[in-house]
Formats: sequence, C-alpha cells, structure tokens
Amino acid sequence: MASEGGPVIDQLRQRLDSYSLRAFPVELPEAAVLMPFTDEADPQLILTVRSATMPTHAGEVAFPGGKRDPGDANLLGTALRESQEEVGLDPDVVEVLAELSPLASRFGMKVTPFVGLVAPEVPLVAEPGEIDEIFRVPLSFFLDTRPDLSSPIDFYGKRFRIPSYYFEDKRIWGLTAFMILDLINHAFDAGIPFEESA
Repeated sequence: MASEGGPVIDQLRQRLDSYSLRAFPVELPEAAVLMPFTDEADPQLILTVRSATMPTHAGEVAFPGGKRDPGDANLLGTALRESQEEVGLDPDVVEVLAELSPLASRFGMKVTPFVGLVAPEVPLVAEPGEIDEIFRVPLSFFLDTRPDLSSPIDFYGKRFRIPSYYFEDKRIWGLTAFMILDLINHAFDAGIPFEESA
C-alpha cells in the first residue's frame, strides 16, 4: 500500500514487516508505549514531556504509554488506551505498523513499544496531570544525528551504552532513545550499536 508520506514512510512499512522480536528472558510487570509518526514526506515523531509531579520519569521526554491494566485486552490495547488518556489520541485514527522488542526500564518494567502512523493534523491535547508538553521531532533529525553514548553499564546481565539526543531544549535519552535507535537501526540502517557483548 502506497503511503501519503512518500518514500520514507514506505521504507518504514517495508522494513518493519521483517522486524524480528528479541527474546526477553526476565519476568517483570508490563507496560506499553506508542511511537506515533505523522504520515507525511518528512515524518515527525510525536513525543511528550512528562509532568514534573509524576512519580516516575518526572520531567523526562517519553512516548505516550503506561502500565498494563487488567482490563486491557493486550499490550497494544495498553499503548492505545494510554495514548488516548495522555494526549487525546483517538485509537481509531492510528495505523499500527509493528510491535518492537520489549525493553526493561530502570524502574523494573517490561516496556513494549508499538510503531503507529497518524495524520499530520491529528488533534492532540495534553492531560495536565500527566503531561506538561507534546512536541514533534522530524525523523530526519534522528537519521542525521548521532546520539551521545554513555560509558557501558551492566543491566539485567547485559552491557549497554545509554544514548542521549539533544533536540532544541529537550534531552531525549534512556528507554525512549533506545526505542528510537532500535527502530532506525532496523528500518534505516543507522548502524548505531547500543548493546555490547558481555
């Protein structure tokens, strides 16, 4: 199916069709996030700044998402429900492209990202108790910018370098940056390793 967004979105679709989920051997409570891209020639990635009053990740850049509720049919349902609650994104206007491999957060959650497409003009409204700001970053920024990588850290038996991007006045780092790197490494051959052999 041809995309209104053109060749970049077409490549995203095609490459994500061949994405293989990595094993996640640790049992942890589950959460899910949505990675929403706008369907246009220079796609924009929609991100949030979490409220400074939140108990975890306060004031940090994050994708819309949260913990799985007992009433969620599956993790995709979690990601879509949380996105509606946090930024007013109607689940019916999201075209889900792929599920990516789960990652462990530093707060002991297994977080599964889902990549979605939305119209560029999609209406969004921040939930004031949870979200301080909604902003967009061009996908081209991540393709053209190499992140800063920390010294290696040991985490759940693996060694990682924590990536940080700096976009305008925002620091995009940690789990959110890991998810972006996983996506662009697979879909656009970015070739930025963040996991090291033990």
